[in-house]
Amino acid sequence: MKKALVKTYQHGFNGCIAQYACHHWIIMATPVDLELKKAFTELQAKVIDTQQKVKLADLQIEQLSRTKKHAQLTNLEIMNLSDTTPVYEGVGRMFVLQSKENIHTHLLNKQKIADKKIAELEQKKSYLERSVKDAEDNIREMLMARRAQ
Repeated sequence: MKKALVKTYQHGFNGCIAQYACHHWIIMATPVDLELKKAFTELQAKVIDTQQKVKLADLQIEQLSRTKKHAQLTNLEIMNLSDTTPVYEGVGRMFVLQSKENIHTHLLNKQKIADKKIAELEQKKSYLERSVKDAEDNIREMLMARRAQ
């Protein structure tokens, strides 16, 4: 094969470097490029997945914060009532007469549960963000090693 007949150029399919000679395709892709491309694809998928999980965690945190605030305000209003006032708790489609202390305990418990779940979601969110950052750092290191070669 003569050198004049061989042309090297970027081919559109999968970004492979190809040589055209005598009407035949000879695909030559370096293993490092394929490894890098695979790493970038995995990172992109991980970032998208993580962003969705972080948004979901934010929505859950927001909902739990509203639930906690509602319980606080309800508790405050109930504590301002006199001890002789009948207090009812909604259960499904009916209302059940409860003591003021039972409802107070129930609302405090609801606030504590919301606080615990919010803390868990915050930890999960920070873990997800850290894992994406670590993956990005690994790819940066791979790029630096590639450039050093």
